[in-house]
Amino acid sequence: MDSAAPSAEPPRDSAALAAFAALALLPLVLLAMVGGWSASGVAPADPAPAAADGPLPDLPASPEDTVVGTELAAGDAQARNAAVAFAAIGPGAPLPFGFAGNAADRLRARDCLALAGMAEAGGADGDQRAVMQVILNRVRHPAFAGTVCGVVFEGSQRPTGCQFSFTCDGSLARRYSDAAWNAARARAEDMLGGATHAPVGNATHFHADYVYPWWSDRLDKVAKVGPHIFFRWRGFWGSRQALSARYAGGEPDPLRLRDTALATAAANPLPGLLGSGEAVRSITRDSAARDAGEPPRAAASSGQPGPGAGVHFVLVSPGDSPAALVERARSLCAGGGYCRVQGWSDPAQVPASLPLTDAARRSLRFSFAAANANGGEAIFFDCRLFSAPDIGTCLPAIP
Repeated sequence: MDSAAPSAEPPRDSAALAAFAALALLPLVLLAMVGGWSASGVAPADPAPAAADGPLPDLPASPEDTVVGTELAAGDAQARNAAVAFAAIGPGAPLPFGFAGNAADRLRARDCLALAGMAEAGGADGDQRAVMQVILNRVRHPAFAGTVCGVVFEGSQRPTGCQFSFTCDGSLARRYSDAAWNAARARAEDMLGGATHAPVGNATHFHADYVYPWWSDRLDKVAKVGPHIFFRWRGFWGSRQALSARYAGGEPDPLRLRDTALATAAANPLPGLLGSGEAVRSITRDSAARDAGEPPRAAASSGQPGPGAGVHFVLVSPGDSPAALVERARSLCAGGGYCRVQGWSDPAQVPASLPLTDAARRSLRFSFAAANANGGEAIFFDCRLFSAPDIGTCLPAIP
């Protein structure tokens, strides 16, 4: 029980418990129904940039300014991203990475690269290699850290935000299977050994297609791989010639970086649903397929989920208005399709995946299921945290 929670226990209604248990299984069933979980060489240089070109003062020229943030709803962001044409310059031809560190550097770089590939792109080969290519491009760009682990964890020690969201949103607590690690490490070794991923070329930025950061229309959109859109800076700062920093090893200890990132996140908790309007983590049909290493399968046109379809994990707090939480949950589920929003009051308890563990179900504070063809809205609150919710029903106690 939370220290701030009233001592009154919620009613132990066996019918409510049975209904809630059935709801808890629906995400797996319905997500499955709509799609399943289930050469290196010297490449030609970019065209020579104009002599007057250089780091443009109105664009992010340091990693502190490139953190992804958006105020648009997912559907609006997707529409706006789709309306932006790909730049004629294209992604460019990437150079092989020249590794020059020692054996310890190699192991650290490999594991940081593999972790970023899994956390940012799921299990698909092309998606992971695209993310790895961006990381290696950044290592060689003067605007970013000069090591692989330094790039991956860049900003995670600051409360103002990290470069790769998984290093500061709680995802570092996630565990991956041995098979997933082995596959990602093999790809990382391949990339460190000189393999390149041509589809993203010399891109140094990317974001998911359901967000639209402020810098998106100020960079050249050059590729789309899976759900991610890739960008280059304009002018010299985005050319291959700018990737001039020489890698010299000196990889920092990733375990220390992880500990620092977790401590920073604990001291600066993520904003709750009412503060940000966003989910800490979302699981959709396509993300579930990617995490399983499978290509997403298109849903039938009559039942294709909208941008809000899926299961969204959020943070809530005792001072939140229950009615306001429900309104925010409805906005997360805008677009149709099966959608649930589930909330916890402790960032450390936000799950990494479905199905929910017993511990996650016991610590659940808020559960919302959107109305769809399978039934009407279902709204539950933990009445130990929200002592008198003006909407919905008390969550049944989990034995």
